[in-house]
Amino acid sequence: MKVILREDIPSLGKMGDLVEVADGYARNYLIPQKKAIPATHKNIKAIEEERKMLLRKREREKHRAEALAAKLATITCEILKQVGEEGKIFGSVTSMDIVKALEEKGITLDKKKILLEEPIKRIGEYEIPIKLHSEVQAFLKIKVVGA
Repeated sequence: MKVILREDIPSLGKMGDLVEVADGYARNYLIPQKKAIPATHKNIKAIEEERKMLLRKREREKHRAEALAAKLATITCEILKQVGEEGKIFGSVTSMDIVKALEEKGITLDKKKILLEEPIKRIGEYEIPIKLHSEVQAFLKIKVVGA
């Protein structure tokens, strides 16, 4: 049975793709879960319009992400932490601390977008990658200072 995918399914394809699947898989799983629709002429046209709207929306999101990336490139966040011996911090700097520092500068960001490999445990300057969009990644400069 030919169906049109309404969302990305890793084993089958991307949204809007026309794929051939087993009849039972389509009738019992994909169509009831609204993950796919039967491939009729009417549905193919409707999906094409939906795909065009989705592409425009993704393009707008990408432009916003690029603008935010340019803004983040000019900012240096300073985070104050208590310091012990040899420049070690009591606790650590986490992605939540970075979000709070950005909010003080007027930028709202989801902590899941901050790609902090492991919490920062020493004072110093760091460049933290931030994934703003699937195609846009920015680097934020952070300066951890002892209080």
